[in-house]
Amino acid sequence: MTVMVTGAEGMLGNVLLQLLEHKKIATIPVDFNSKHGAINADICNPEQMFSIIKKTKPDFIFHTAAQTNLDLITGDKSRGYKVNAWGTNVLAAAAALYNIPIAYISTDYVFDGTRTEPYNEYNTPRPINEYGRSKLEGEKVIRDLCNKFFIVRTSGLFAPHGKNFPLRILENAKTNKELSVVSDQIFSPTYVYDLAEYLITLLDSPLYGIYHFCNSGQCSWYEFAKKTLQLAGIKNCKVKPVKSKDRPSATSRPRFSVLRRYKLELQGKDNVRSWEEALKDFIIIWKKQNS
Repeated sequence: MTVMVTGAEGMLGNVLLQLLEHKKIATIPVDFNSKHGAINADICNPEQMFSIIKKTKPDFIFHTAAQTNLDLITGDKSRGYKVNAWGTNVLAAAAALYNIPIAYISTDYVFDGTRTEPYNEYNTPRPINEYGRSKLEGEKVIRDLCNKFFIVRTSGLFAPHGKNFPLRILENAKTNKELSVVSDQIFSPTYVYDLAEYLITLLDSPLYGIYHFCNSGQCSWYEFAKKTLQLAGIKNCKVKPVKSKDRPSATSRPRFSVLRRYKLELQGKDNVRSWEEALKDFIIIWKKQNS
């Protein structure tokens, strides 16, 4: 089997490649302006992507490439739609033409956050920001064009590398005695290594469709930050809870976007560890990297 990974040098794509190669699965890494040896390609360029896919003949595509800068997309929604919707359209069309299964990574931000119970795969998406809308458009083209697809919604990705919330908290704690973090946005943190392990199980699955994956449990960004510093043993920096209304932002964010892994529950396979346990592993690696 040969697997293509778009966004191969991003936080998730990088880990996916590591795990695939560890399992002796051949990979075709693709990234825009690659700096680490991936195929240098623009997923928004149909001629380029169709040519690469025709030449390399992947047996499966993991589509992790995305524009995830929420405020950037809010300021210029075409930046989000170009990559998240049109780029996905290009890949979906190629996957359909060559009958290749594709897994598209989506987001909890396709929901509006008005519920008080976790969102399952059968709840109706109603995004409240341009990022969520662009990712939902990506979901739609995958569903419209492909027969063999997985749409995997996830949330709050973190890893010991790349740009993510706990790394930013740990970095800011070096120079600040107090950090103010939003306490009224509730979500499900997801450790990239756990997500990548789950994604690899899809390679052998004929059960196409929409799935949710995140670590077990839920928390606010404030609770996430506080736990990060606690596990890291950092005591000279305190975390102060603040309300969203006191932290004005150009981008509206859902107040409650916790995901329920309902389809995994129905299969008896919902044995995902808690975000706290995953965060412990994250801290172990972070400490090794900073020792």
